[in-house]
Amino acid sequence: MALLTGAAPSQALMSSSTAVAGADVRIAFERLKQLAGEWDGSSTQGWQGRHSMQIIARGSAILSASNIDPHPGANEVMATLFHLDGDRLMLTHYCVAGNQPRLVATAVRNQGRTIEFSFLDATNMRSRDDGHMDRAVFTIESSDRYRSRWTFFRNGQERWMEEIVNVRRR
Repeated sequence: MALLTGAAPSQALMSSSTAVAGADVRIAFERLKQLAGEWDGSSTQGWQGRHSMQIIARGSAILSASNIDPHPGANEVMATLFHLDGDRLMLTHYCVAGNQPRLVATAVRNQGRTIEFSFLDATNMRSRDDGHMDRAVFTIESSDRYRSRWTFFRNGQERWMEEIVNVRRR
């Protein structure tokens, strides 16, 4: 499938949010890098999982690989990649839904400790109404604990799908 871009003028295909740029996104990216390591996650959807955050490509990207088990025997693995694109902070989520939404940082607060990402575009989607992760908010509480909150969008409706509390493995 082709890239579904957020650059089209149709509101049905794009988020109305605009990317934040400059020093704030660079600070946020450096904060995300401090999360490198192994994590245990607990979801409001009831599943437990493990994931790793790894700095890759000479420090230009962060790969989060999660191994979740929402249903016994499912053993699902997803990946999220963070990187700077000039003055924008990007997130690409490789989802078990079979699509790859790209999100862009639209808000950075609390000296880069809270980062909100919103839908920009995607691959493997016929339209924006196909089910996909649409927004994510990361809140870094300490070097050993952070939360991520994800929204799912389908058929013109957004809902909070889950919040995940992540604690660093020792």
